[in-house]
Amino acid sequence: MSDKITSLSKLAGIKMAETFQMGLLFLAGFGVLWATIIEVGRVLDKGGPDLGDVLMLFLLIEVAAMVAIYFKTNRLSVRFLVYIGITALTRVLVVDAKYMENPQILTLVGAIFVLTLGVFILRMCEVWFGVDDEGRD
Repeated sequence: MSDKITSLSKLAGIKMAETFQMGLLFLAGFGVLWATIIEVGRVLDKGGPDLGDVLMLFLLIEVAAMVAIYFKTNRLSVRFLVYIGITALTRVLVVDAKYMENPQILTLVGAIFVLTLGVFILRMCEVWFGVDDEGRD
């Protein structure tokens, strides 16, 4: 009897966690959609996009793609998070570079380089060592 109660409580806990996770994913997807609509509205109010607007839309697309891939595979790739970081730092550099001092610009460029190097290393590890069994779904 005790084993049956334990297995039922584990099953209930897993189902509650999965439901909570799906709810948060729906909220994240809705948040990305909402932010995209707001950003497109701002672009239309200005009469057209500038480079900062285009990069912001790329950020939103990358976050939406990350949520969609998580829905499909139930896995989150670290590379997507790094891509988002690279795009965000690039946007800051493009939009605010004229107001920055040289050390700040060099720091951003260095951070972008380090993140890019990280993506390269992650990709090479996948090539050299393969993807784990969960990644082959």
